[in-house]
Amino acid sequence: MRQRVFVYGTLLRGEVNHPLLAQAEYLGSHRTAACFSLYLLRAYPGAVRGGATAIQGEVYAVDHAGLRRLDRLEDYPTLYDRQLLATPYGRAWIYLFRGSVRDRSLIPGGDWRTYAADPDSIRAAGVRRVRDPKTRGSRLGDASRRTVAQRSDSESVRSSA
Repeated sequence: MRQRVFVYGTLLRGEVNHPLLAQAEYLGSHRTAACFSLYLLRAYPGAVRGGATAIQGEVYAVDHAGLRRLDRLEDYPTLYDRQLLATPYGRAWIYLFRGSVRDRSLIPGGDWRTYAADPDSIRAAGVRRVRDPKTRGSRLGDASRRTVAQRSDSESVRSSA
């Protein structure tokens, strides 16, 4: 049975973790209701419920194996939780950050792509950018990237402040 998932960061088309959605069906773009906050965690965003920001993202239909791959990437249920979200394509899972957002940069406007494309925003947050020969464009540096196999021990879940 296929389930829908709403993605808003490194799983978006053109982003570093999008290949994990290679077997998924793209349903369309979506902007959530304005009831979230989006933070820069390292070189990727984390959404939390609460706040007045609408998050821009994409909705995909994934099979059971695809959802499990995403769960591993998001370190569900430890680092992220999954909650259902209303979309024009039906209810979809959204991954919400469970850790502390204290001292994290707020991503204004709820749009990861716009934020990540702005070198001044990235520099101000202390994330370096390098050229990625695969995309011939500027991408977040390998040392800062988050992949299934790489996670920082410092990102263990902390209680929210």
